[in-house]
Amino acid sequence: MPFVRIDALNAGPERLDALGRSVHEALVETLGIPPEDHFQVLTGHDGANSTLRYGDYLGVRRDEGIVYVAITMRAGRTPDRNRALYRRIAELAHAYAGTEPRNVFVTVTENASIDWSLGHGVAQYAPGD
Repeated sequence: MPFVRIDALNAGPERLDALGRSVHEALVETLGIPPEDHFQVLTGHDGANSTLRYGDYLGVRRDEGIVYVAITMRAGRTPDRNRALYRRIAELAHAYAGTEPRNVFVTVTENASIDWSLGHGVAQYAPGD
């Protein structure tokens, strides 16, 4: 049950949709997430009223094509599966949205089953007595 936030500079609805599809397909392909498990917040920043900051770090040169992808999900994947996820997100973001892979910045935050309520004020993954 990943929860995904995508922030992109100078991104209209079409680019945001393409980026959302890229991340969702990568999650389904690499981690086996069910296709209907699709929860995303997509935000475009115009550079004037809201913007994104970025820098060149660890030899990666970024520019105004920057896309931040923050994925929150339950813990339990191997490092190799996470690496496959990052790689596939970058590939699909390039294919679908024209985003250069160097501009795809991904972070994963993992938590426990009790940290999720999917509605009705219930912890569906960690039911109580």
